[in-house]
Amino acid sequence: MATRDKNIWILIIFLLAGIVIGGLIGEFAAHIDFLWWLGYGQTFGLTDPLVLDLSIVSLTFALQFKINIASIIGIGIAIFLYRKA
Repeated sequence: MATRDKNIWILIIFLLAGIVIGGLIGEFAAHIDFLWWLGYGQTFGLTDPLVLDLSIVSLTFALQFKINIASIIGIGIAIFLYRKA
């Protein structure tokens, strides 16, 4: 089956799983001496949340991304698995 025939939602689920599992592996590997580089990464986004206070309702908007080397590897594995499935 060609990649264009596959469901896009399956790809999104694979990518999210790759990011989450890779991020967890990176967090755990950061504390191991010879695997510290898997946890190297950056955090970017809104560091201070935007608050909209309408006196009756208060809305807080914030969005941050924390990506490390292991999550990038997880994305690559997810794309590979998607193409093979």
